[in-house]
Amino acid sequence: MDTLVFDIETQNFFTSPGVGWDNYGALKISVVGVYSYLEDKYYCYEETEMDKLAELFKKSARIVGFSSNRYDTPVLNLYFQKLNQEGLDLWQKERVDLLHEIEMATGERISLSRLAEANLGVGKTGHGSEAIGLYEEGKIDELKKYCLKDVELTKQLYDLYLKEKELLVPNKKTGEVNKVRFAPKTVTAPLF
Repeated sequence: MDTLVFDIETQNFFTSPGVGWDNYGALKISVVGVYSYLEDKYYCYEETEMDKLAELFKKSARIVGFSSNRYDTPVLNLYFQKLNQEGLDLWQKERVDLLHEIEMATGERISLSRLAEANLGVGKTGHGSEAIGLYEEGKIDELKKYCLKDVELTKQLYDLYLKEKELLVPNKKTGEVNKVRFAPKTVTAPLF
């Protein structure tokens, strides 16, 4: 079974007209970026390719993301349900949400960009809100590149999390960087 690292971008957001907070069913996917450990390959799917994406997710035992429990997983799972993807429930898979792990350890949230800068020496190339603009402007190739960069950063952080069982986490208020250790029970090798 595969381990997938994934990130979604949407055509709209909770603050968009007619959506409202926590209305996941009103969010429309623009692209989904995925890294497969089994295939050692990155993929990016558009909204019209959700059937192909579902096939990849069916072959996975573990899914990895950043803030994925709060956003990516509920949105994508609803898409799969609408497609009647029998036996595909993302909530039933082993999930590693790196932001959730950090929140459990520190009580604080942090951005993917700041976490990547502290641990990898490189941050994000843009902000999530820009992804909607790229979609609206029809800049799908740029949107895919942006999404896959988030997947790449998340994958590299996950690899570090597995290897070291710790990450450097900047304090939101002071900027001080602290090593945060993770409980061994939450750290397991990729399934592939």
